[in-house]
Amino acid sequence: MSQAAYQAQVKTLSDRLLALQKPIRILDAIKWPARFEREFLASAGQVLPPVDRAYYEQLALNFQVPQLREQFKTLRSDIRRRLGQGDGLGRILRDTVDQYLLVIDLLEARGTVQFGQISRELYGSAADRLRGDRKSLRTLGEKLCQIFSLPAAEHISRPYGKTIAAPEAVQILQQRLTPYFPPGDIRVILSDGIVSDAAAGGDYIKINQDSEFSEFDLQILEVHEGWVHVGTTLNGRRQPWASWLSVGSPRVTACQEGLAVLMETLTFSSYPQRARKVSDRVVAVDIAEQGASFIEVYRFFVQRGLSERESYRITQRVFRGGTLEGGSVFTKDLSYLRGFVENVNFIRSAINSGVPEIIPMLFVGKVTLDDLPILYQHYLEGTIVGPQIMPEMFRNMNGLYVWFGFSSGIGVVNIGRVQKHFDLMFRNMPRSEPVYSADGHLRGSQTQESPVD
Repeated sequence: MSQAAYQAQVKTLSDRLLALQKPIRILDAIKWPARFEREFLASAGQVLPPVDRAYYEQLALNFQVPQLREQFKTLRSDIRRRLGQGDGLGRILRDTVDQYLLVIDLLEARGTVQFGQISRELYGSAADRLRGDRKSLRTLGEKLCQIFSLPAAEHISRPYGKTIAAPEAVQILQQRLTPYFPPGDIRVILSDGIVSDAAAGGDYIKINQDSEFSEFDLQILEVHEGWVHVGTTLNGRRQPWASWLSVGSPRVTACQEGLAVLMETLTFSSYPQRARKVSDRVVAVDIAEQGASFIEVYRFFVQRGLSERESYRITQRVFRGGTLEGGSVFTKDLSYLRGFVENVNFIRSAINSGVPEIIPMLFVGKVTLDDLPILYQHYLEGTIVGPQIMPEMFRNMNGLYVWFGFSSGIGVVNIGRVQKHFDLMFRNMPRSEPVYSADGHLRGSQTQESPVD
């Protein structure tokens, strides 16, 4: 097959996949209305949300299950026949088709024990080990919860009030994102139809008209939703043949969400309470997988010091689609921590292996790490177009190389011994307020107190 004929086949099969997946909307099929939160909190956490198998059956799917399942199976056979069993792009396409077949099974099983089993096939379990390591996600999640809950995290935190109303937030975000994207490529719009504070679409970010935001919130939305989620979608849409790279099945969720959290970190947009949410979600999934009920998980986080509202929301995210008795839950929220660790390790390993040129391919579209070597090969051959919308640090990678190079190098240091050394130094330090006050001004030396005996 000539290169032109091969590219035409990839385009045809890819477009068929786009059309078939279009009516599948996982989060819409398992969403809970905002009134459930109000009613649960009004009952002081005593009355369960009215969510069961019958509730999900009322949320009609936008497709006929038997027909769509057969169409995906036919597409899978056509991919193998037209591109060959051993073709790299064909394998990615078939893996994506298999994911959508599992998604159909997942949505059929809403409100049942089978839902949790299929969710683990798609998104994994908190008991899973990290790629290339013996530690589980739960182990890492608990460690990070401890780090982000240390007194130091509270000590340095200043109150960042949510004083920016939604209409102003729309204007600020649009102004910040317009220079990053080609003209007209992204819109920031008000919405009254979303439960969360904000949500990203293909070429837009929706802002909940009833929400208020802090400066930190807007920084996070800019890099997380804008640079990563919208940016990779638009890069995927610019693919002349591999058009499926513009949409994401569950197989790409960890890479996408992990990359978004990584960008929050590299741009210093995050803060301890925000980072703790990522680790709290892993813990929530784990204890729910082990059989804790909705109310038990909710109370667990209230007792850990989270507000009732935050405790409800982290619990609701885990139990949507499954059963309130526990055991069968939605494990997607593992993707943030898993993806962050795997992206960091991927970048460090690419540097150490002498192939940093593959790193920008993280932004080529909706991908998994396992896809990248294949996509890079086809980029060199001309079937894949390189990412056009990308953070500058990934375009000129000198600083990135140094950052992750140092990160890899200091891994040989025994942090336990170092900690003991500095603990002796810190023991007799004066106890004082942070150097900067809540309004960001440098404090005077008169605010410091005497050393503690």
